Amino acid sequence: MPSRYLTPDDLVAMFDLPSVETVYQRRRKRTGPRGFRVGRHLRYDPADVQAWVESLREGAAA
Repeated sequence: MPSRYLTPDDLVAMFDLPSVETVYQRRRKRTGPRGFRVGRHLRYDPADVQAWVESLREGAAA
């Protein structure tokens, strides 16, 4: 996991998502990692992304 804040494009590349719009849709539906705005730019804390991945893994194991 990178040590810098992640962009939506970073998430697309990391998780092989179809497009940036997928990231925005998951944000609107609150099914993706927690993000925040820096001005008009959306960013993700790597720790929040890691926590989101862990929650998906725990849900899959149930």
